[in-house]
Amino acid sequence: MAENAVAEELDLSKIDKICEKYKGKKGSTIPVLQAVQEEYGYLSKEMLERMGDVLNVSPHELYGVLTFYAQFYTSPRGKYVIRVCRGTACHVKGSGRISEVVKEEFGIGDGETTEDYGFTLEEVSCIGACGMAPVIMVNDKTHGNLTPEKSREIFKDYAEKFKEEE
Repeated sequence: MAENAVAEELDLSKIDKICEKYKGKKGSTIPVLQAVQEEYGYLSKEMLERMGDVLNVSPHELYGVLTFYAQFYTSPRGKYVIRVCRGTACHVKGSGRISEVVKEEFGIGDGETTEDYGFTLEEVSCIGACGMAPVIMVNDKTHGNLTPEKSREIFKDYAEKFKEEE
């Protein structure tokens, strides 16, 4: 499914309701971007244009803010975001091999999303759980003390869960 097809399926009217809460308020750009991303999972050109129209702000200004902060995403991400810690402790204990397992299981590399929007891989600098290295997070759930085999089992469980949810 192409990004344009995803955008065409979206009901952008939800943006109007979100923006109305912030209209005319100083310093609302980041909260508006966060709220819209929370609703849709990412921020597209069409979404920025709609936000700009409702807030009477240039979409270019919104884009400048969104590209400055790493918390914002400009393309759809998977239902399950797999974050592989690449910090020193995790690196030393083999987190690179965990990333390879993701590639083997899902066919994606760092920053990529599966075609069915089930999974996204993000290699991150640190998760903050060095005592459990190597560590991954799948959405908000942390998995530690991993081996390639353990991580493969975890990924297969999430893949099965995703299939059931479709």
